Amino acid sequence: MFKHILVAVAFDEDDEPDRPVAAALALADKGARVTILHVKPAVPGYAISYIPSDYLLELNRAISDRLEKIAQQFKNGAGVLIEGHSGRTIVAWAEKNEVDCIIIASHRPGLQGFLIGSTATRVVRHANCSVIVIR
Repeated sequence: MFKHILVAVAFDEDDEPDRPVAAALALADKGARVTILHVKPAVPGYAISYIPSDYLLELNRAISDRLEKIAQQFKNGAGVLIEGHSGRTIVAWAEKNEVDCIIIASHRPGLQGFLIGSTATRVVRHANCSVIVIR
């Protein structure tokens, strides 16, 4: 059905990747590429000097390992860790890498979500491909 599926994961307390990954398993063709993507926010320049240098390396390594472990469930799976604004970065990465379906989890928005919009909302509005929102 889909040739390249992007599963966007956040690793928040409320956002475990099990349900979006299950959807990708159901939708992926035998030869489909599946990318498990996590967008890490950039550390502000004023704060970087207060963070031990080893910490960011270890954090990136731990996240990448977790992404790869999830991606192993797919024949053509890969984990990708990138830095940026979550909504814009997911859409840009999907366009650049010819993704034809994005799967993203969403939770009930709080007041802040109503005022500025959630990541899932931004992806749905701006993606040029199919988007499946898991709630």
